[in-house]
Amino acid sequence: GRPTAVLSGPTFADEVARGLPAAISLAARERALGEALVAALGSATFRPYRSGDVTGVLLGGAVKNVIGLAAGIVAGRGLGENARAALLTRGLAEMARLGRAMGARPETLMGLAGLGDLVLTGTSARSRNYSHGLALARGEGRSGALVEGAATAEALVTLAARLELDLPISAAVAEVLAGRLAIDDAMDGLLARPFRDEHA
Repeated sequence: GRPTAVLSGPTFADEVARGLPAAISLAARERALGEALVAALGSATFRPYRSGDVTGVLLGGAVKNVIGLAAGIVAGRGLGENARAALLTRGLAEMARLGRAMGARPETLMGLAGLGDLVLTGTSARSRNYSHGLALARGEGRSGALVEGAATAEALVTLAARLELDLPISAAVAEVLAGRLAIDDAMDGLLARPFRDEHA
C-alpha cells in the first residue's frame, strides 16, 4: 500500500557517478511524489523526466535487456550493422506490442525508458546483456556478470503466451538461452518468417 516510483533509462552507473550527462524516466502514479523525486534527484547533469506510466517504464527496462542480448548475438555472428539496426527496430516493435497489451503509453516506450535504453543496451559493448550475447555468439560461453535479459527472456515468453502475443525475437533468445535451439537455427527461423505489414 505504499506509494512507489520507478527509475529507468539509458544510464551506465559509472558515468552517472562521474557526473557525465544522463537522462532517465522517473515514473510514479502519484504526481506529487514524482515531482518531489525529480526535484530531489535532478541536477545539471542528471536529468529525470517525470512520467505517470509506471507500467511502460517497467516494461521498457525489462524488454530492452532481452533485445540487447539478441543484438549482441547478431554482432557476434558478424551479421552487420544493417541486421543489428533491423533487430533493434523490430525489438522495439515487440516492446510496443507488449506495452499496448498491458496498458502502457506508446510515448513511454518511444522515450528514455524504451527506445533510449534499448539504444544503449543494444549497441554498447559495455552493456552486460549485449556483451553476453556477443560472447555466446562467439562460442565463449556465459560471463559471470549479472545478465538481466537471461532471466527476463523466459518470463516474456510466458507472458506473451498468456496475452496471445507474438514476440519472435524474445522467444528466439529464450530458446537459445535454454539450450533448446542453436543460435544459427534461431536466426534462420527469424529470417524465414513470412513477410508482413510493418505496423500490423
